[in-house]
Amino acid sequence: MENTARPWPALWALVVGFFMILVDSTIVSVANPKIMEGLKTDINSVIWVTSAYLLAYAVPLLITGRLGDRFGPKNLYLIGLVLFTAASAWCGFSGDINMLITARVFQGLGASLMTPQTMSVITRTFPPDRRGAAMGLWGSVAGVATLVGPILGGVLVDGFGWEWIFFVNVPVGIVAFVLAWRLVPKLTTHSHRFDILGVVLSAVGMFLLVFGIQEGENYDWGTIIGPISVWSLIIAGIIVLAGFVVWQHFNRAEPLLPLRLFRDRNFSLANAGITTVGFTITSLSLPLIFYFQIVLGLTPTQSALMLVPMALLSGGLAPVAGKLVDRFPPRYIAVAGMLLLAASLVWYSALLSPGASIWMLLAPSALLGLANAGIWSPLSTTATHNLPPRDAGAGSGVYNATRQVGAVLGSASIAALIQARLAAELPKMPGGANVGSFAGGGTLPPALHQGFTDAMAQTLLLPAAVAVLGALIVVFFANPKRGQAWESTASTPITRRTAGEGAHEAARPAQ
Repeated sequence: MENTARPWPALWALVVGFFMILVDSTIVSVANPKIMEGLKTDINSVIWVTSAYLLAYAVPLLITGRLGDRFGPKNLYLIGLVLFTAASAWCGFSGDINMLITARVFQGLGASLMTPQTMSVITRTFPPDRRGAAMGLWGSVAGVATLVGPILGGVLVDGFGWEWIFFVNVPVGIVAFVLAWRLVPKLTTHSHRFDILGVVLSAVGMFLLVFGIQEGENYDWGTIIGPISVWSLIIAGIIVLAGFVVWQHFNRAEPLLPLRLFRDRNFSLANAGITTVGFTITSLSLPLIFYFQIVLGLTPTQSALMLVPMALLSGGLAPVAGKLVDRFPPRYIAVAGMLLLAASLVWYSALLSPGASIWMLLAPSALLGLANAGIWSPLSTTATHNLPPRDAGAGSGVYNATRQVGAVLGSASIAALIQARLAAELPKMPGGANVGSFAGGGTLPPALHQGFTDAMAQTLLLPAAVAVLGALIVVFFANPKRGQAWESTASTPITRRTAGEGAHEAARPAQ
């Protein structure tokens, strides 16, 4: 731990910007139908607005955490905030779907510079026995942002137009910049060497994999052009990513992905768990919002208000979960949260129908908020608990990267599944096109509402299954050894090391 007189004001300053970038991961979902209408595009293209942002967000995270170690987390955070805010204005002024997707890529790059710095500051400025509470705040911000995004988006789309889901970031970004400039301390920097080949391999591998998954249905999972097929892209992406991992093993200088961090069982499991969370949280809102607006005929604001119980319970209970993590082993809280998450999505799937009661649909929303509150803090605290200060940036970069990898895979997978289920449940239009590919602005005839609803209900089972997988992963969290962290029977947390030990470790040079 590094000495800082006021860690809490610094954390509050950082989470303003962190909240903004996470909101942008989900805010587009409620605006998708209006973007389709305004820019005259289709479902798959508009989902790329989210996928492009998440892909540009995820890939650089492995190196941006290291950049924070080298040049200081405060400096990297401020640079990323400027880039994100400027790109937000660009998004709002976009006149066609391709320009919007391009601007979202730059937004994602800005977000990737900012995110690892928040966890790095927590790890480096809070003592272990107070880190759970700090991660509770971080977790509540992460959880609320991913759920508030659609709600805020609905209000802005109805009141001002879809462009304002991006314009609103400009004043928020300015305030966040001033707060961070004044309140975030300058922390010790460590020299690093940067793995350029690793960056290229991870970027190429992720793009091939995500493009193949999301575009597969458009090409009937066959040939794209010449000898290039959808499956060849997916397989090539997996091979390139495998090559990336092999290179990280043999890179003796300073690998982009420090595989030694994964020797810690809990760090490995927490990263696997947060991947499933990123997948589930990102993918669940798309079928719900399409159902609310296209089948039930709700406005963007009304459809977003259907998620209010999620946001209220998640935001209110996440800090409580953070305090519980300081007292008890986190796997109990995390497993319960994951299973409740899966249960809420199965419940949604069972309730969806063209004539469903609005009030009944609020019940699984509330359960989803309860689940979400118990997920973020246990996972983030477990992931960072054993990280020494010199690995704070690398560890937080890996953790955030795996979360975003899950998110971008969730976005791509749900897009492919939505198209596949629409093709199966809805009839073909003249010329062979499926009505599921209709451009925005078109009204779905009532006779097709049942088929569209069935497709969305079936799609929700995918994130539910991934949430169950997450529960199976985190159940294997190891309890920290006696004297190192929590004791399951203790009423107060036991610190992992003394302040002197933490100061001594912080003073050691990077290896």
